[in-house]
Amino acid sequence: MLKKERHALIMREVNIRNKVLHADLSKKLAVSEDTIRRDLQELAEEGKLVKVRGGALSKSFQTNSYRGGDIYKYQEKTAIARKAVPLFSNGMLVLISGGTTTVELARILPPELEVTFYTPSLLVALQLAEHPNSETILIGGRISRNAKISTGGEVISVLHDIRPDLCLIGTNSIDARIGVTDSDWEVVDVKRAMIKASEKVAVLAISEKLDNAQKIRIAPIDEVDYLITELDPGHALLGPYKAAGIQVI
Repeated sequence: MLKKERHALIMREVNIRNKVLHADLSKKLAVSEDTIRRDLQELAEEGKLVKVRGGALSKSFQTNSYRGGDIYKYQEKTAIARKAVPLFSNGMLVLISGGTTTVELARILPPELEVTFYTPSLLVALQLAEHPNSETILIGGRISRNAKISTGGEVISVLHDIRPDLCLIGTNSIDARIGVTDSDWEVVDVKRAMIKASEKVAVLAISEKLDNAQKIRIAPIDEVDYLITELDPGHALLGPYKAAGIQVI
């Protein structure tokens, strides 16, 4: 495989997963970890990703500035956000996770909407704070450097004490058999508590994240009520999720 091709595959993984590890990339691309380290260093020097210990992060998670052109699959994520809007109604208590799709959702909410939002995400909270008629409550705790969300016991404690009508989760991987998964234990812990606290759960995912699984399960598929992608609900990829009892939007 040429280096240019390898770099393109690395960037695709970074943009889909938000975080990648040397070992995972080495296995996936069938090259040494030293080669992956050099690749990530070069991509970081070109300003395409953020190199961290053990791997790399997507640049879109490392800034609170909003520029659609910097966001991977921006048009698709905007389409997903628009599909999610009808799930809201006035008076709801809504729990919303971090991620570029949920930031976009917060940005396009109708100004007349009157909802109380809880979120552990700094970037989502900043966007929601601009909304004229909804209230935003940031759930505080230790900030994850990777995901830019609050984590730890304080966050879990707050989540145990609220009963949201709806929870919106951005995810890195979802599979109709395995469920919703991630590779970051801190994020998994928070999202598990978010799902368990909520009456209804909606997962927001671009189609590239379908039929994928990572190392740690957040929730089995039967804990998901809605799956929102950019695809037409009749698309063949969505058949297994419908068969699992999920409402596909």
